[in-house]
Amino acid sequence: MERIDVQAGGTPARRLPTWMRREKRDTEQVLRLKKILREKHLHTVCQSAGCPNISECFSKPTATFMILGNVCTRHCGFCGISKGVPEPVDIQEPEHIAEVTASLKLKHVVITSVTRDDLTDGGAGQFAATVRAVRDRCPETSVEVLIPDFLGRSELLEIVLQSGVDILNHNLETIPRLYPQIRPEADYRRSLQVLARSKKIRPGIISKSGLMLGLGENLNELVRVFGDLANAGCDVLTLGQYLAPSQTSVPVVEYIHPEAFQTAASRARALGIRWVHAGPFVRSSYNADEIIGRIKETSGG
Repeated sequence: MERIDVQAGGTPARRLPTWMRREKRDTEQVLRLKKILREKHLHTVCQSAGCPNISECFSKPTATFMILGNVCTRHCGFCGISKGVPEPVDIQEPEHIAEVTASLKLKHVVITSVTRDDLTDGGAGQFAATVRAVRDRCPETSVEVLIPDFLGRSELLEIVLQSGVDILNHNLETIPRLYPQIRPEADYRRSLQVLARSKKIRPGIISKSGLMLGLGENLNELVRVFGDLANAGCDVLTLGQYLAPSQTSVPVVEYIHPEAFQTAASRARALGIRWVHAGPFVRSSYNADEIIGRIKETSGG
């Protein structure tokens, strides 16, 4: 990506570069997890969003569960999850996730969701119930939540934060200029406030956010976002390559070279974001267990 690093360069989106080619393999562990998820009627963002890391992540003692159904009420241009009218909330879902966490002996769990603007609490209660269910059954398992913006309502954010989560994740996804195209029903400043308010409500919480690269952003725009995140108290940042999940999704503008990811990561760290995980295949929940492990090591926890 010449706008980030002229020497590292990038590859135009008309062809897939060598560094973006990855083999998917369904190992015995992967097939077992998929079977359990079907039996419990559970969703993972790995499957619903077509993540390229699914084979690797399903082979580890960690999982990213997607609660509140498999249909989103928003229409983001980058997302492959179905849009439309969601199904009713499954009140047994929190306990089912806790059961799977216990049976697979997962050491780190990420709980995310579709956006449910149709619900009076935006799904905050289901987030909290799921965190508590996992905590009750698996007290040694660390829990991360990747939440929507809850339309900026602080009282809903507080419901989630008081449930006992270790990491509060809310993705900015892209730079402000691209929001009308990428996140038309979201608001950049509102998403920043989610992260800033999480620190006010629970000062000790680890806050996290993520950005997709390759949508047409430039380094100066990214650096401004990094500064905004640092000012909001963001502790952890993930930077990954955007991949269009369907023909109707916003197209990839550019495939970013791995070296350019490290250039961006260095700039983010220089601005005060302590832990930055960057690379073509990095996703918001990718290697989340390793990230929290490093945080605990450096903080003495």
